[in-house]
Amino acid sequence: MADRTIHLRTCPLCEAMCGLEVHVEDQAVKLIRPDRDDVWSKGYICPKGTALGHLHHDPDRVRAPMVREGEIWKEVTWDEAFERCSELLGDVIARHGKSSVTAYIGNPTAHALSLSRYVGVLIGMAALDCIYSAGTVDQWPKNVSSMLLYGNMWTIPTPDLERTDYMVIMGGNPQASGGSLMACADVLGKLDAIRGRGGKVVVIDPRRTGTADHADEWVPIVPGTDAALLMAIVHVLFADGLVDPTRVHVLVDNVVRVGALAAEWTPERVERACGIGADTIRRLAHELAAAPTSVVYGRIGTCNQEFGTLASWLVDVVNVLTGNFDSVGGLMFAKPVAWALSTLDDPQWADGVSFGRWKSRVGDIPEVLGQVPVGLMAEEMLLGGDEAWRALITVAGNPVISSTNPDRLDEALAGLECMISIDNALNETTRHAHVLLPGLSALEQAHFDDLILNWAVRSTGNYSPAVFAPPEDHPGEWRIFTVLGALLMGVPLADIDVDAFDDGFFSVLCEAKGVDPAAVLPLYDEGGPERLLDLQIRTGEFGDRYGERPDGLTLQSFKDAPHGLDLGPMEPRLDEVLRTANGRVDLAPSYIVADLPRLAARLDRAVDSLLLTSRRHQRSNNSWMHNVRTLVKGKDRCTLLIHPDDATQCGVVDGALARVTSERGSIEVPVEVSDEMMPGVVSLPHGWGHDKPGTRQSVAREHAGVNNNKLADPLAIDPLSNNAAINGIPVEVVPA
Repeated sequence: MADRTIHLRTCPLCEAMCGLEVHVEDQAVKLIRPDRDDVWSKGYICPKGTALGHLHHDPDRVRAPMVREGEIWKEVTWDEAFERCSELLGDVIARHGKSSVTAYIGNPTAHALSLSRYVGVLIGMAALDCIYSAGTVDQWPKNVSSMLLYGNMWTIPTPDLERTDYMVIMGGNPQASGGSLMACADVLGKLDAIRGRGGKVVVIDPRRTGTADHADEWVPIVPGTDAALLMAIVHVLFADGLVDPTRVHVLVDNVVRVGALAAEWTPERVERACGIGADTIRRLAHELAAAPTSVVYGRIGTCNQEFGTLASWLVDVVNVLTGNFDSVGGLMFAKPVAWALSTLDDPQWADGVSFGRWKSRVGDIPEVLGQVPVGLMAEEMLLGGDEAWRALITVAGNPVISSTNPDRLDEALAGLECMISIDNALNETTRHAHVLLPGLSALEQAHFDDLILNWAVRSTGNYSPAVFAPPEDHPGEWRIFTVLGALLMGVPLADIDVDAFDDGFFSVLCEAKGVDPAAVLPLYDEGGPERLLDLQIRTGEFGDRYGERPDGLTLQSFKDAPHGLDLGPMEPRLDEVLRTANGRVDLAPSYIVADLPRLAARLDRAVDSLLLTSRRHQRSNNSWMHNVRTLVKGKDRCTLLIHPDDATQCGVVDGALARVTSERGSIEVPVEVSDEMMPGVVSLPHGWGHDKPGTRQSVAREHAGVNNNKLADPLAIDPLSNNAAINGIPVEVVPA
């Protein structure tokens, strides 16, 4: 121990942002344990955080740029890699135009210092017709509802679970995810604290999750019917006189219209479809209204379903109607210590938000917030002719595993004329790349969260310096983005001045924040993400504005506080964050409420088959933590969870293989019989299926599992958001 150096670090793997102690000896991580003095996480840690050293030292991690010729990969210098990128992109654009180039952005982009702050540079410089992202499998309905309610797609309110008296969790499992669109360390501890102070926690989910073990009540619900349940709750709130106009926020309009829309949505009308008795629905509505403070939180299960936007909107509606919106203990807006680039006013919405400005090349599906369903990416590559995608740039993503239509995408990627991947893994997607540009490991770069702070339950921040020096020749991800963006602009490789582009980008951001770039630029010796981070802090809610507020914060303030700074809990601030044209909230956006007839038709649908839902494990993070042996060892977690009654009816037994079949495909998977599933619903984990040839993921291959996205129809979407409907898929289960 005497020879070890202890580095303090914020874990970048999820939204819990836990503080870590990283013990290093002889340039190797020997131990990771919680930082008990971290002002945010206070000693909490999950198994993923202890694996950062394994991720850094992983022998399979790509450390040098590689170029593929046929089936052969060879390591090259960075100059050679960029030269090959220039050749490939230049050839495709010369023959097919830039409209033949697209990009895919993966979730890890939001968790890295450079990627999170500079992916917008790549997208902005490239000016591509269309990009795809993991967002349309994850949370696009929440982005749509937030855009229409609050004027910015990333202005997403957060449950004040540290101070609430009554919390309802719908479609979320913080026990596994650590909180999602709700940044908070030790969520389960916070739930226990609610109950400890005499409050109540209710989990509404088809599965009795690990989160439900920390609740007072588990209410099983038929997948895809969350919006119907919430409409019935809204009905009860109005019908029973539980909406107090004096508690509804003064900036909210169209409350009466919401009441009129809910008039026919009685609990009796929805109980059969939801699988929840009318008495229970009424009781939940009354408890929400009667509690001193209450909050409803809906997450991924309410998003990636056929009525995702309605469900996401109604979560906020219920909080508004019970008087628990923008108030302590309810649904509030974070006050981040550093603003995120995504929260800046977007000039494309200067005249108001609109959808359907263009349509997909296949299926004629209108765009929503600039994206069409990611499941269409394969078909638009295989389209042929002038409209087909010929080139693809992927950033920290593995859509062959994580998106719908995975087999067709695998086929389509093999036929691309140019594919460039910025990724640390040679995985099921990047094995098709012509050029693989590795980023840095989490421990080779500094860290300070960006977008995630916009839904944090407290105003906090923690700067983490790099634990290990990056390779001397590594340009850094922000430089990689800038080079690729410049190439897509048509700038010859030899003429690309990354620092000049970066100065221009920084200057634009200074001006957006009312700062004179000419006065600020001389203060920095170099550009890049840390200069940008300093700007984000200094011009943020608590910043010094470059000397205007002498007691304000700078990046140095956080460097001088290795355990982080905590500026307190959330505060009511709706008037500060609203970006709607009239500065008010329209509680009944026409775009959303027009979808209620489709939901009404769902109530009469007969469900004869089992319904499939997805799930995640605490030791997993989508598709990209399966090459860490300490996280995948032990009991097989890629199993089909099924209720004992359904297992008997289907003729399957615990531990044996079952064949699961949908209209789209069929897979075979081990059975795990458990009464944690409600009858009529089965569950498979997402992010598995590591059985493709040509990858360099030796541990993941040993624990390949199956890809549940093979069962999803790529055109089964929530039409308001283009989000994939991967929860509630009708399936048949038989012995394999």
